[in-house]
Amino acid sequence: MKKRILILDDKETIGKVLMMYLATEYDCTWFDNPLKGLDWMRQGNIPDLIISDIRMPEMRGDEFLAYLKKDLMFASVPVVILSGEDSSTERIRLLQEGAEDFIIKPFNPMELKIRIKKILD
Repeated sequence: MKKRILILDDKETIGKVLMMYLATEYDCTWFDNPLKGLDWMRQGNIPDLIISDIRMPEMRGDEFLAYLKKDLMFASVPVVILSGEDSSTERIRLLQEGAEDFIIKPFNPMELKIRIKKILD
C-alpha cells in the first residue's frame, strides 16, 4: 500500500508538478490552502507526510505547522516545508518548531524524493 502525502501549496503549478513527480510512489493529495488540508485531515485522512509552502492565503505554512504540532491527532505527522525564502533564521525557526525538513524553491525533484524517502522509511 502506498504511503499518503498531503501537498499544500497555493501555486497550482507547484502542486501539479509535485503530484506528477511523487504519484508513482505515493498516494498524493493537493490543496491550495492549509484550511482545506485540515478539513480533509479531520475527515479521517491522516497523511504519512505533509509538504507545505509557507506563503499561502488564509493560513500561512508556519501557522499550519504550529497548529499541527499542538494537536495530538496530527502532531506525529512529519512536515517538509518548501519555501522561496532562503532565510537561515526562518529555516532554523521552522525546524525548531517541528518541521522535519526545509527545502528551498526552486528545488530539485529528485532531491525532494530522496529526502521524503528517508523520512518515510
